[in-house]
Amino acid sequence: MLHPTYFASIIQYVGIATADKVTFEREDNYQKQTYRNRCYICGPNGKQLLSVPVLHAHGKGRQKTKEVRIDNSFSWQKDMFRSLEASYRSSPFFEFYEDDIRSVFDQRFDFLMDLNLASFEVVNACLGLDLSIDFTSAYQPQTLESKDLRSLVNAKSGDQFDLEPYTQVFDNKHGFLSNLSILDLLFNEGTNALTYLQDHRSLLKI
Repeated sequence: MLHPTYFASIIQYVGIATADKVTFEREDNYQKQTYRNRCYICGPNGKQLLSVPVLHAHGKGRQKTKEVRIDNSFSWQKDMFRSLEASYRSSPFFEFYEDDIRSVFDQRFDFLMDLNLASFEVVNACLGLDLSIDFTSAYQPQTLESKDLRSLVNAKSGDQFDLEPYTQVFDNKHGFLSNLSILDLLFNEGTNALTYLQDHRSLLKI
């Protein structure tokens, strides 16, 4: 079981790539500063945050993630894709996947959940993954029916995992940056990305 996140972290995709079925948590309360609306890439100046702007429901108590709306009052998608180009244009596989990834940025999404699911679907297509998915109908503090990986939504969760280094565009300047967005692995490793993910399944005790 996982939270739908924005171009998920590599360790989250280790769980996805080694599963036959993914159950997404759809009934949780939205929390700031998690991978629900952000991801990290390796840019010219090091680790770079890409954050989807969201509209907060002030004064209405807790808000479920599935109800969170995106702030489309400015061209955040255009700016974000420019950041990806600046970071990965010279990577081995950027041009190979460019059109597929750009399709997410060319669409308008009103709800964060829909954007996250679209990013999930396009990355799966790039990796060649064919997974069945379903959604929770009520929030479950614990689950015994599937591997509970919901804690990976927290932005610092990846610090505990020792991922094998791979070549990154700016590693000569910044060294290896671990557990970035799946986009970093995809653009740098291409067709080897799926094997890389599957080789790390022991980290999640799958």
